[in-house]
Amino acid sequence: MANRAYLSLWCRDFDDPTMAERLQQLLETVPLSAQWPGFLSLTVRAVSPAEAPLSERDLRASLADAGTVARLAAEYLHPDCACEIEARWDLWTLQGENWKLTPEKLEIFCLGEAFDEGAFAEHGHFWIHLGLEHLFTGHAGLLTGHSATSAEDPAERAFLLRMSRPDQLREYRERTRENIRRLLDWRRQIEQQLPVERLILWSEGEENFEARLEDILVHS
Repeated sequence: MANRAYLSLWCRDFDDPTMAERLQQLLETVPLSAQWPGFLSLTVRAVSPAEAPLSERDLRASLADAGTVARLAAEYLHPDCACEIEARWDLWTLQGENWKLTPEKLEIFCLGEAFDEGAFAEHGHFWIHLGLEHLFTGHAGLLTGHSATSAEDPAERAFLLRMSRPDQLREYRERTRENIRRLLDWRRQIEQQLPVERLILWSEGEENFEARLEDILVHS
């Protein structure tokens, strides 16, 4: 299974009276897809992820804005509750022979401090599933000069052969850098709009995801 990338955010002044406000502040920073310029769904649960939802809203017909989602969630936002919001954001992906901006899935979790036995302590008051890790780090170390020389999988071999061409590798690097810049620009927006106590970018496959991103941005 492909590794995924995440953003975890802990806020100051995050409690019962302020949860809906903090949620709206975060949602207002989301760089929504041009094709899907609104939020697509809202699910609210109490106590733990195993419990049946208190509320499920399909918002695709209306493409709800940040204020609407926050108002819909406000009735349920208490310390023992959590909500999940789905959206799309545009990232560069390789589609066959061409690079395209595609609306990739975003999942935004807002965790009350008593939900799931205090899971926020590990994951954050907001835990954002950003998408596949390789959209920001590339494959096989190609973008940091430590690439694999061979691969067993035929598709991986074909990919490495394609990237052996300087023009293809150059475009791969630039498109991935653009994805990184989109992510880092979003992080800056969050830091400007919310009372951030701590913010971490991390992934399942990188020991230090942020360091890898910086390495790719500066690697010649």
